[in-house]
Amino acid sequence: MGCRMKFLNMVLVVAAVMAAAAAVAVGAEKLPAGVLNLERIFPLNGKVELEEVRARDRARHARMLQSFAGGIVNFPVVGSSDPYLVGLYFTKVRLGTPPREYNVQIDTGSDILWVTCSSCDDCPRTSGLGVELNFYDATISSTASPISCADQVCASIVQTSSAECSTETNQCGYSFQYGDGSGTTGHYVADLLYFDTVLGTSLIANSSAPIIFGCSTSQSGDLTKTDRAIDGIFGFGQQGLSVISQLSSHRITPKVFSHCLKGEGNGGGILVLGEILDPRIVYSPLVPSQAHYNVYLQSIAVNGQLVPVDPSVFATSGNRGTIVDSGTTLAYIAAEAYDPFVNAITAAVSPSVRPIISRGKPCFLVSSSITEIFPPVSLNFDGGASMALRPADYLVHMGFVEGAAMWCIGFEKQDQGVTILGDLVLKDKIFVYDLARQRIGWADYDCSSSVNVSITSGKDEFINAGQLSVNHASSSLLFNLWHTRTIIHLLSLVLMIGSPFLT
Repeated sequence: MGCRMKFLNMVLVVAAVMAAAAAVAVGAEKLPAGVLNLERIFPLNGKVELEEVRARDRARHARMLQSFAGGIVNFPVVGSSDPYLVGLYFTKVRLGTPPREYNVQIDTGSDILWVTCSSCDDCPRTSGLGVELNFYDATISSTASPISCADQVCASIVQTSSAECSTETNQCGYSFQYGDGSGTTGHYVADLLYFDTVLGTSLIANSSAPIIFGCSTSQSGDLTKTDRAIDGIFGFGQQGLSVISQLSSHRITPKVFSHCLKGEGNGGGILVLGEILDPRIVYSPLVPSQAHYNVYLQSIAVNGQLVPVDPSVFATSGNRGTIVDSGTTLAYIAAEAYDPFVNAITAAVSPSVRPIISRGKPCFLVSSSITEIFPPVSLNFDGGASMALRPADYLVHMGFVEGAAMWCIGFEKQDQGVTILGDLVLKDKIFVYDLARQRIGWADYDCSSSVNVSITSGKDEFINAGQLSVNHASSSLLFNLWHTRTIIHLLSLVLMIGSPFLT
């Protein structure tokens, strides 16, 4: 009797709230009144198992996710920018069925997500980072599907340098070479990527989506070293096979992602497929039709004075340009700008600093805090956006000499003419890669703090570490959000009240 009465009360509560929602709808949008017919999902005289209720709710939440455009996918971040600790930032992805976890480097300078295949013979088996290395095996995933040469996906990418077809194995393969000389070859496979999608402050849906990624069968260069070995690389480039492009094309996530990489202490940070919001973020346009995140760097200022460098040194043309790349640990500056940049810093430092050359690099012996004796630097971009660099954003601590701390210039001379802004510069800042608007934004930030994240790019709704807030854009938007959240919270309330009695 108690079970029946609880279900009856639950149905009455649902009816009452739905009727209230309908009344608000009539007042807000002048909709005609109607009759709401309710039917029992569960039998009146039958016993209902709790797992049956949970299964129904899981199915409902899955339908809610499918109809919700613009959920946020959040990834944990591990690692640091310190080349003598970790020298890279990585996250975890879950692939296959049943899902297995893989540690992959966060790399905005490449496009493809790839993990090491179980068939790789020359790949590291242990890691100096203290993480367990896992190897992807398509034969034990019930949802894996190899990409063959005849597959339309392979046909669309085989024309590019990121794919090649093997007639012997009938596998759609790839071969990548990275800027540090390392490389990987393998083949493409389709499988499920599992992730948690944040739909609101109290609703996190366990989600999955089929994606295409690489299975590495051979590696070379630094990728074969065990000191910083991980399971693969998570490419966040703009091309069609990047995960952000694949998920946004299916309207699972917005076409924007953000990160905040913590530089101090143990590092870590935030990585979301969504737009981090902060009023201090400044934006600069991306250079169109580029393989990387090229930006228009126009000048560099040290201590408020422009460094005498021709702006064309930083312009995108041929093999030249300025790139934002989270897969690069330090920073690199075009050779023509290197000496003027270093000379400007040296001229502006406190007289108490002793300049030296260590292993061919300009360094300084310091006996106090670098923030007090080194000048501020600003990188000035198109659109009036400037990026302020603290001394810790252009210097690297290289140990001690004669009792003094030795700090060296962290910008390397780049003879190829490309300026690369790596983790040394990117740390302790919010970075937003807005592919939809073709712009990139940044702001100084404590990356150990929570952030506001937009659910959908361009909308007014955002999440803040478990708190949903809505800007007052329009009464219709407010009504729709109220209606959706009321139903969601009602279901949670009904389960909380009713579940203990479903025995």
